[in-house]
Amino acid sequence: MRSKLSITGVNLRNDQPFVPTTVDEYIDMVHNPEARQALIRLREIIRDEAPEAEEVISYRIPLYKLNGMLIGFAAFKNHCSLFPGHTVRDFEDQLKDFKISKGTIQFKPNNPVPEELVRSMVRARKLENLEALDSKR
Repeated sequence: MRSKLSITGVNLRNDQPFVPTTVDEYIDMVHNPEARQALIRLREIIRDEAPEAEEVISYRIPLYKLNGMLIGFAAFKNHCSLFPGHTVRDFEDQLKDFKISKGTIQFKPNNPVPEELVRSMVRARKLENLEALDSKR
């Protein structure tokens, strides 16, 4: 029998591979209720901090763009991830309780990245992207 996992490891609701085209579709295909709720909350925080950001699916995951890549998130079989890019290194001290790597923060759905920390990362990325845009002018 064919696996019910997509490339991102999200459990699909049927046997057919499905590539989401919207963030709503992506979130709807996440089977784990805790993971789905964690992604919904991340989406709310990101949209609150960057309402003008464009919401897209890129590399089969939700990403937000505003003068460049802002932040993204995804659900996997055993964890969720937040993708703030290289900004991770600027917040390493505050991320000691999470598994981090270059550009990625892994967390369990029942232990999400604190809201204020996500907000700080989104604000930092917005400022960085704006400064990069200004330097090109």
